[in-house]
Amino acid sequence: MKLVIHGKNIEITDAIREYVHQKIEKAVSHFQSLTNEVDVHLSVARNPRINTRQAAEVTIYANGSVIRAEESSENLYASIDLVADKIARQLRKYKERRQDQKTQPQPEEVVVVESVVTDLIGDRTPELPNEVVRTKYFSMPPMTVAEALEQLQLVGHDFYMFHNSETGEINVIYERNHGGYGVIHPRNANAHTNGKNGKASHANIVMPEKSHSK
Repeated sequence: MKLVIHGKNIEITDAIREYVHQKIEKAVSHFQSLTNEVDVHLSVARNPRINTRQAAEVTIYANGSVIRAEESSENLYASIDLVADKIARQLRKYKERRQDQKTQPQPEEVVVVESVVTDLIGDRTPELPNEVVRTKYFSMPPMTVAEALEQLQLVGHDFYMFHNSETGEINVIYERNHGGYGVIHPRNANAHTNGKNGKASHANIVMPEKSHSK
């Protein structure tokens, strides 16, 4: 297993490096067969208006899936402890889901097509950062909407970009404020999608609950 440690606004000392290896390797020790690479990002956010926050973010690349956890506190070692516990829980859920998929028939996804959304921000004033502060690269293997939804739940974000295996497009699946999930499709110049149904660029996804999920 490859473990890489990065730091922002902080020096990665030998003591910090040893502590990360100890905690993260212990957290993933029962999932070695699933784990290909572990990326650990440690950072300190200095803002004079708030207390200094020291964050630990762990990203695990596991057989084509990405599993992510992040925690922050006023103490870096405490943040590492918290994120190690969290990533272990995420890996456990991922392993259980894989086992369920092998033993149970897969539920069909229900996609409810809505009208095209032309205004995503309403009366809010759009604000963009002055500069790009971080760039990430990751593989994007083709997957279905249902698989993208699973990835969204694993990475802990409110959106996930993926390569749709059914349409060949780059799509974004996201959590809707009023419940459920939405999928954003690209739209060409004549106001139609490149998808199979060609109807809309916005969809709500309703997934059946599994009995073992909380």
